[in-house]
Amino acid sequence: MVGGGWGTVACGAVQPIPVIALTGYLGAGKTTLLNHVLRSPNARIGVVINDFGELNVDAGLVTGQVDEPASIAGGCICCLPDDGGLDVALTRLADPKLRLDAIIVEASGLADPVAVSRIIRFSGVDGVRPGGVVDVLDAATHFHIVDRDATPPARYGAATLVVVNKLDQVPEGERPAALARIESRVRALNPHAYVVGAVGGRIDPALLYDVPAAAEEAGQLTFRELLFDAEPAPAAHGHGDGDHHHVHADSVTVIGEGCVDPAAVIDLLEQPPAGVYRMKGTVGVRYRAGTRNYTVNVVGPSVHIAVAPSRSTANSLVAIGMNLDTDDVRERMRCALAPVTGTTPAQGIRRLQRYRRLSI
Repeated sequence: MVGGGWGTVACGAVQPIPVIALTGYLGAGKTTLLNHVLRSPNARIGVVINDFGELNVDAGLVTGQVDEPASIAGGCICCLPDDGGLDVALTRLADPKLRLDAIIVEASGLADPVAVSRIIRFSGVDGVRPGGVVDVLDAATHFHIVDRDATPPARYGAATLVVVNKLDQVPEGERPAALARIESRVRALNPHAYVVGAVGGRIDPALLYDVPAAAEEAGQLTFRELLFDAEPAPAAHGHGDGDHHHVHADSVTVIGEGCVDPAAVIDLLEQPPAGVYRMKGTVGVRYRAGTRNYTVNVVGPSVHIAVAPSRSTANSLVAIGMNLDTDDVRERMRCALAPVTGTTPAQGIRRLQRYRRLSI
């Protein structure tokens, strides 16, 4: 199946594929989370597995997305030599023929998220970009095993999304306090990190990558749909929504016409509305005698801007997150996409070019 995610855009131009680091201490539930997000119908997800320790990724799900996962041998990803392992796997999965929506790198439980993030960010592979660091924590044992000192562990600093998993193993009345305690520790080191609670790794895949709309097809359900439908609903995870199968993300979309002020767009990307974890979009900027089009992507504090193909469609921005004030989000995006006439201010062009250089 071919997904309709952000890996490809109109006119055949290929956009960089987000590479998402999935980290977590041994037993936190990162493989369970991976199996869950791989069940997104129609998504094409590449998977890089670190061959260190015991792995239990559902082979049926992985092979349903891509012909086979790319494996890395030789221990923890952060200990790989500069010329081996991850870049080879990413090069293989970045092949445009695969038309991937995202690549997920599941690191060993012994891997350092800071080092994993650095390796992905400075990868020399063409056609990929950092897609965030998802750090999975065990709500029941985290303060006994991982966060035991007065100073918050360095791993908090690398995370863009912290998933406080296994909340069902905490007494129901204690779950809000347990989640708040972890969030407070994370915020002390990383105020930009996005923190969510979960049971069984069930977060909304839209927090990680663009989930293509499922095509309406007659006939039997796919293997992934059968697995997803067969899963029992977990207990409430401390947010008062026990009737939900997993954490659900909200999204807000705004469309505009004409050319935008890049400074206004970058202001929004650097300081997204409350609750927004990811943003994406396409904007047109007047440059000298013509118009240049750019794609923008935000994951946590990371901003990526790339040249987009010429297009006839309108500017657009999409914000994705949880507990969004949709009216506020929509108004801020509408202001960012307000059309401008005349010469584009030089300051905005300089800021745009700076992000372009950093995104290459």
